[in-house]
Amino acid sequence: MRWENVYVAGTGVWLAEPESARTAVEEGRYDAEQAEQDDLISVCVADESTAPPDMAVQAATTAVKRSGLDASDVDLLIHSGIWFQGVEMWPAASYVAGHALGRDATAFGVQQECNAAMGALELAARQIDGRPDGAAVVTTADRFGAPLIKRWSSEPGFVYGDGATAIVLSGRGGVARLLSTASGSDNAMEAVVRGAELKAVPTGEPLDLSGRVSHFMRTNAGGFRAATQRVGAVVKTVVDTALSDAGIGRDEVARVVVLASGRSRMQWQVPQLLDMPFEKSTWDFARRVGHLGAGDQIAALNHLLEHRQLAVGDRVLMVGGGSGFSCTCAVLEITGQPDWAPVGLGEALAA
Repeated sequence: MRWENVYVAGTGVWLAEPESARTAVEEGRYDAEQAEQDDLISVCVADESTAPPDMAVQAATTAVKRSGLDASDVDLLIHSGIWFQGVEMWPAASYVAGHALGRDATAFGVQQECNAAMGALELAARQIDGRPDGAAVVTTADRFGAPLIKRWSSEPGFVYGDGATAIVLSGRGGVARLLSTASGSDNAMEAVVRGAELKAVPTGEPLDLSGRVSHFMRTNAGGFRAATQRVGAVVKTVVDTALSDAGIGRDEVARVVVLASGRSRMQWQVPQLLDMPFEKSTWDFARRVGHLGAGDQIAALNHLLEHRQLAVGDRVLMVGGGSGFSCTCAVLEITGQPDWAPVGLGEALAA
């Protein structure tokens, strides 16, 4: 879908302190062979006192302040996380909205795993389109704590980082114009991470994504190759649609933002799947923060804007994907260079 008057007015992040990948290998928490393939420097690790919704409040507060809008101007907040949000059976989105915007803002949570924020961005754009005074915030937050998640070994090729992100969409203008979005799905692919059976109640056992994926590969014809081909087909269709609706080709994209993974997976995502140069990715950022659940794309865009790595007129392709399988892509055109001081790990990540 092509958008005419939807803008990115502000972004914000909250990132935990980095923990060295080399240290994790030396301590036996990170497989040395996998670490060599991933080529990560560090991932963000929050302390035990930090709850994801509070991280999201800080990210949203930063994004709204940068947007130049008043909190009261924002009438919708959509929040996502792929892991525990602080309390069971509790609306984290309402907490984030209440603390970052005020008691009257409409708040919803979206759950679609690692594609949730990109999907929420498309939903928010529908809310803003045709409303010059409309504004919405999309937030994400996750803390992947032990012992229920083994940060360095739960999913080969992805090491989880702790952090929160926020992006403000406005009809009034901003630092980038949203040119287009597109979404697609293959719902049969939810079986890849479902495991052998559904459970009636939570078991309290550590997350075993590798075990679930292994079960799928053993019990489905074609295994990994077939699943990869089906996922790839969805991504290619969605990317082609988003670029076509934006009126540009792959060679006109200045930077591409994808899920933050290890190098081997990132090389599959960008040069092989998307047919774009690896140098246009945000690998240097991703290998320092880790996989932030649903927040990778917003965090990387924030980094590019904070460190003035985008020029006016540049087009940015943001590619989301999450278990299910769903994919949402967005194409942005940079309209201004903000003078935003880096927050969180900004200075360290610039080194």
